[in-house]
Amino acid sequence: MNGTAPRRVKISRMVEDVVGCKWTLTIMQLIRQGTRRPGVLERSVEGLTTKVMNERLKKLVDYGILERRSYAEIPPRVEYELTPFGQKFTSILDAIEELEAEY
Repeated sequence: MNGTAPRRVKISRMVEDVVGCKWTLTIMQLIRQGTRRPGVLERSVEGLTTKVMNERLKKLVDYGILERRSYAEIPPRVEYELTPFGQKFTSILDAIEELEAEY
């Protein structure tokens, strides 16, 4: 991790915020599948705007679900990946999907 602690928030509030946004779930799924760069994320999802994507990525970083890595290159490069907490958090989402599939 980048050394910053995730924002303290109740997990139930975090789940509500993440599950309540279709873009967040889609972004997390793409990152889990290996898509890490914002431009690729944006091009992978029809209707996802740069503004909304950046807001959701920032919120996921603030929650400690994602880690943002910046590379000092020209042009600058940024990548996102799940933190250990983010990997645990996505298991909750997997359980919700399994439950949904059953019913």
